[in-house]
Amino acid sequence: MGIHIGDTAPDFTAATTTGKISFHDWIGDDWVFFFSHPGDFTPVCTTEIGRTAQLADEFAKRHVKPLGLSTDGVEEHLKWIEDVDDTQDTTVTFPIIADPDSTVARLYDMIHDHESTTAAVRSVFIIDPDKKIRLTMTYPMDVGRNFDEILRVIDALQTGDTNHIATPADWRPGDEVIIPPSIDDAAAKDLFPQGWTTVRPYLRTTTL
Repeated sequence: MGIHIGDTAPDFTAATTTGKISFHDWIGDDWVFFFSHPGDFTPVCTTEIGRTAQLADEFAKRHVKPLGLSTDGVEEHLKWIEDVDDTQDTTVTFPIIADPDSTVARLYDMIHDHESTTAAVRSVFIIDPDKKIRLTMTYPMDVGRNFDEILRVIDALQTGDTNHIATPADWRPGDEVIIPPSIDDAAAKDLFPQGWTTVRPYLRTTTL
């Protein structure tokens, strides 16, 4: 049984590179970018951990906490972080969960047996301050994640929550947005006094 959008993110306690955490307490009032990687001292993972660290300011301004995981221990993680910092010209400060017995990985369905019976695939979970799963993505072990898309979808989720809108394909901040069909024209007048364009009765676009 997998984890679905809208589910409460399963809670857990785990050792990390920055100390022991209780997940729900650690989230606090922030969003979380929770992502797994297959193993320490591997090439694709090194670039991904490095890229996450390089984007620390971008995550922070969105009130998003990155949290990594692999099925290695804290000692291995800490040694590997030295390599990440050196090769990716960055400083890793976010926590990486140590999960050598795969407890958290299996809780979050990160072990896909056709890929590996011990290492996690590249799972992504975007979790909101209410501890709800808002997005899931899964990449195979040999394909690095698109961090532009990760930031874009966080922007889309947060913009939608704030403004009661949906976002069209390839949306970027500043682009037109969609008024959901669940909001009728009478309610839309209050929510969107700037007006909108009716392309079809079910497709109304506006600007924020």
